[in-house]
Amino acid sequence: MTQTPVPIAGQPTRTGNGVDIRNPFSGELVATVPLCGAEEVDRACRGAAAVFARGGFAQHRRIAVLEGASRALAERAENLARQMTRESAKPIRMARAEVGRAVDTLAFSAACARELCGEMVAAEASEAGAGKLAFALRLPIGPIAAITPFNFPINLVAHKIGPAIAAGCPVILKPAPQTPLSAIALVDLLVEQGMPADWISVVTDRGKEAAEPLVAHDIPRLVTFTGSSRVGWAIAAAAPRKRVALELGSNAPVIVDADADLVRVAAKVKVAAFAGAGQSCISVQRIIAHADIHDRLRDLLAAEIDTLVCGDPAVEATDVGPPIRAAECERYAAWIAEACERGGRVIAGGRADGRIFLPTLVDDVPVDSRLWREEVFGPVVGMRTYETFEEALALANHGTLKLHAGIFTRDIGKALAAARHLDFGGVLINNVPTFRLDQQPYGGIADGGNTREGPAHAIREMTDLRFVSLEP
Repeated sequence: MTQTPVPIAGQPTRTGNGVDIRNPFSGELVATVPLCGAEEVDRACRGAAAVFARGGFAQHRRIAVLEGASRALAERAENLARQMTRESAKPIRMARAEVGRAVDTLAFSAACARELCGEMVAAEASEAGAGKLAFALRLPIGPIAAITPFNFPINLVAHKIGPAIAAGCPVILKPAPQTPLSAIALVDLLVEQGMPADWISVVTDRGKEAAEPLVAHDIPRLVTFTGSSRVGWAIAAAAPRKRVALELGSNAPVIVDADADLVRVAAKVKVAAFAGAGQSCISVQRIIAHADIHDRLRDLLAAEIDTLVCGDPAVEATDVGPPIRAAECERYAAWIAEACERGGRVIAGGRADGRIFLPTLVDDVPVDSRLWREEVFGPVVGMRTYETFEEALALANHGTLKLHAGIFTRDIGKALAAARHLDFGGVLINNVPTFRLDQQPYGGIADGGNTREGPAHAIREMTDLRFVSLEP
């Protein structure tokens, strides 16, 4: 298959070797993209440096591009959603929802660009500042390296590119090797709306060939990465003199108190744990249920799992498709077997059916098992019981992967205590931890990350404050 070219320094680029993109459900060859390496990365980085030095992409133009791209994305939503389903096997209804979120992400980026400015400094508040005018300019830091994951191949790319355009920073984008087509399509759309063709370069690879030289290159001032904790912290270690923004993993817990609406909880968890085959960093993975309602909630969840439709992600009714890699099914099964050897019990699922791993509920998951401590990133949920609220908080806080946590309770005191004592980047009260607003400050702590995304917050990472003092 002829390679789909990638834009590097404004030029459509193919290389001597390609990377095949295959539909994870059917195995169909969808496209072939270039296998980029150090040479292409260097050209992209030098191109970004030249673009930044040239300037000329004024703030009002950047706003117009982002607003136009948001509208154009909405107009082409169906085609882009179907392309996303072909390359990632995301169920088509979820793909449409993701494109809709990306429309918002670009619109929020444009709105933030309209308000991008510095700040005044109260010089005369000190004796030394008497008679002086002082202010701080907010300026783009320079070229940015962006590395994005497969699970949200348009919206998480928009979360890197949108704020970078708003801030005035050229980008070298390294999309996930499984889902580069969505990223390329988004960049093409931005160029159509007036973005300079050399403002964003895209380097594609099989995982490391472009990523490693991009992280090591001395031109990007910021590396922004969304992906696994292991890879993210390795990037931070490899780039100690750069600004590194990490949005990493989680094994999101949800506490269900004795007074919760269990039918509502089960319906929400059904989607939050299993849609998209659980391949979301804030997918529900751990359920901590009060002893008085544990058995009923477990039975309700098992009944909800029975209603899930597993199969071809291109079919409208499908809820759960395959994982991005077939080998993930073996890992899920191994983690489940380990938990069961230590006392866990499979209530539903627990095995693969062809390319699809069936939605799985495991009860009595031991706290020392990988299914409780690590990120499964699949359609597998574990349950445990608690007696006291303090025990529930401790079970939720167990571990280091701390993006979002949720709690269902009608007790306002417990809700406020959870907001203060659940040690996570976000706490969702009477909602699942899988909920995210694209304009919120989104990110984790500990091994869950070191930054906050959402356009307004990402722009701060992508700009510097320059203090200016003016004397007559």
